[in-house]
Amino acid sequence: MDKWNVIPFPGLKKAKEQAGAFYWNKWRQIPVINKLSRLFAANKWNGLFLLMSFLLGKATILDELSPFAIAFFAVMMFMRRDIAVMTGAVMTVGAMAVSGHHATVIAAELLVFYLIHRGLESFERAEVSYAPMMVFTSAFLVLLFEAVIGPSLSWYALMITVMDSVLSFVLALVFIQAIPVFTYRKRNHQLRTEEIICLVILLASVMTGSVGWEISGLSLEHMLTRYLILLFALVGGATLGASVGVITGLILSLADTAALYQMSLLAFSGMLAGMLREGRKWAVGLGMLLGSSILSIYLNGPDEVMASTWETCIAVLLFMVTPKSVISSIAKYIPGTQDHTKSQHEYAKRMREVTAGRVTQFSEVFKQLSRSFGQMASSGEIAKRSEEVDHFMTAVTEDACSTCFRRKTCWDGNFYQTYKLMTEMMSAVEENPGITKEELPARWNRLCTKSEQVLGIMKREYSLYEHDMHWKRQIYDSRLLVAEQLSGVSQVMEDLAKEIQREGQAMYKQEEQIREALEKMGLSIHSIDIVNLDHGNVEIEIVHAYTRGFDECRKMIAPLLSDILEEHIAVIGETMHGGREGLATVTFGSAKSYEITTGVAGTAKGGDLLSGDSVSTVELGNGTYAVALSDGMGNGERARQESSTALSILEQLLQSGMDETLAIKSVNSVLMLRSPDEIYATVDMALIDEYTARTTFLKIGSSPSFIKRGQEVIPVMASNLPIGIVQEIEIDLVTVQLYPGDTLVMMTDGIYDAPGYAVNKELWIKRLIQEIQSEDPQEIADCLLEAVIRYQSNVIQDDMTVAVARIDHYLPQWSTLHIPGVTRLERPRTVS
Repeated sequence: MDKWNVIPFPGLKKAKEQAGAFYWNKWRQIPVINKLSRLFAANKWNGLFLLMSFLLGKATILDELSPFAIAFFAVMMFMRRDIAVMTGAVMTVGAMAVSGHHATVIAAELLVFYLIHRGLESFERAEVSYAPMMVFTSAFLVLLFEAVIGPSLSWYALMITVMDSVLSFVLALVFIQAIPVFTYRKRNHQLRTEEIICLVILLASVMTGSVGWEISGLSLEHMLTRYLILLFALVGGATLGASVGVITGLILSLADTAALYQMSLLAFSGMLAGMLREGRKWAVGLGMLLGSSILSIYLNGPDEVMASTWETCIAVLLFMVTPKSVISSIAKYIPGTQDHTKSQHEYAKRMREVTAGRVTQFSEVFKQLSRSFGQMASSGEIAKRSEEVDHFMTAVTEDACSTCFRRKTCWDGNFYQTYKLMTEMMSAVEENPGITKEELPARWNRLCTKSEQVLGIMKREYSLYEHDMHWKRQIYDSRLLVAEQLSGVSQVMEDLAKEIQREGQAMYKQEEQIREALEKMGLSIHSIDIVNLDHGNVEIEIVHAYTRGFDECRKMIAPLLSDILEEHIAVIGETMHGGREGLATVTFGSAKSYEITTGVAGTAKGGDLLSGDSVSTVELGNGTYAVALSDGMGNGERARQESSTALSILEQLLQSGMDETLAIKSVNSVLMLRSPDEIYATVDMALIDEYTARTTFLKIGSSPSFIKRGQEVIPVMASNLPIGIVQEIEIDLVTVQLYPGDTLVMMTDGIYDAPGYAVNKELWIKRLIQEIQSEDPQEIADCLLEAVIRYQSNVIQDDMTVAVARIDHYLPQWSTLHIPGVTRLERPRTVS
């Protein structure tokens, strides 16, 4: 046969594969083999569960108590019903490895539990919360029956029965928490502390089934327990390593009283191994070897010391060859580890991407709806001239001409002349709806014998037509408003999707870099969350130990962040933790390059209390500062209501992220639709970028604004109608670059029109502004208003309001702080 393996024979490899497949198919025809193969192929955990079942069936405490099997079987009946029967059979086989009597007891307990479970199922009461009590009942009944039919019924036998049943009850509670860990589907799941403890108890219980197994005189359970401690010590550190050592040592000492010293040995070894986790695998293994060797010398003789050392060495060797992927998989479920944090970031990033995709889809839906409403509005536009003429002609011919004896002569013989006459009469009615018969041209009376009746019919139809057109315009305007609003919402949602994608960028590396830099300064930092790292829009939240009086945030942390981010960072807000004394959450953000100080002065017409003008100075967000004026039509409460409504709606739309032009159009549509009266308001708004000082002016029917730069006064104006008059308004945005020291003066027409028509208003206002020597915005506003009132001989002829804004460089209170060895922070790329 060997020579056939050497001689190249075509198709030999394929023949071998076919022969192997043939024999494997023959084996699979055996029912047991077929069922096992399908069982292992269905779920990768099935083989592990069967192995655990075998060892738990074999596990005992003090060679008398066997609470592990019934508890594990009960939980499998509720959580893995598909392999529960197979699990019970394997448990019975494991129990037979101990003794026939032990296997009989285990099989009886499993059978009683199965019958109780079937009985509860018939009443639809079989719930996993009942599993511990069902386990207690099953174990107690079987063990009590065994004690009763035994050779002698004693208090000791009853006590053992109760103890075994109680332990089964407790272990069922433990396994309910532990078994689902093996079947989690969510990669972002975070194990709670009690779940970790329950998992360790389950693994230690499984290892109890290997008690008595030895390899060349070395205990197998000792090797497995130390290997388990090494894994958790590397993942969770000293705390988790010591906890696992205590739990596994306790479970093993219950199974074998001679191993009671193992609890202290494993706890100390796990703690020492976890303390050296920063040195990676070899350091953790060295810690385990040192810890187990040191305590073995104190607790055991020379032979036991060597055996313990060799057991530890084998466990360390297994630990060293464990794939990194296995350790990473465990670390993802343990809170506080880097792998878990990275997994959380990855999951959050995926969720943000999904959310951004959904928001983008909704944005496209709103865009489509906007286009649909726009098309509906265009198609439903006011009827064309030809349709209007047809409407009038039909009404007139039906009411007036149908009974006239000259009908055939006019419409059949002189159609074009009659049609022209009707068209001229219709135009006359449109120009003057109150036209009378005397005002009609004489030739009309000569051509039409019923000119007065035709005129009355046309005037009646025109009145109905005007009424219809009014409501058609309302519907048309409403559709346009809906289309514009949907377009604005679509744009806002699109921006939100980009914001979500940008926030989804994992920045835990930058957070760790900031943490290391702050720890070099000796600051106690509890957590760092980077919300945004875009230039000019930085937002970082830091939880640290607050020390009253030192103000580390403004004097140390903010200057350090300014250095590593290469832009000025300032404290935006502070929040003290009520439940955690001594901790504070501090928000750091980009310090603005420019600061704006404002002043406002105004008065009402005739000295009244309520002015029709409204003024607003507000932060819109994203580094934009708005100074706005609005002058409502007329004076008093109604004018004030219109002007304040226009400003408030405009501010809210701009704060939501809507485009300036679309926001103005939306406000215009709202003002037109909210009242049938002719109501309008002017809008004068300056949007100042606090990072670049670039200013955009929205001037809708407003007076010119002026920029005072030294002794030079520069006018800013635009010729637009006020909002609320016509549907389609021309919006002219004026952009001007301001500089530090510039003063912006904005006013309503009550001040600008004060000198009257005989004076050049622009030159007059320029001279007034130049004569004011103060640089304080409030003083400038007061002086300008006072000068206008004096010019009018203390008679206030109209509502007057002036708003003044001064632009200056922002001067940080503290300079940047550089620490040697701290590199600049790498910013993630901005999502386009």
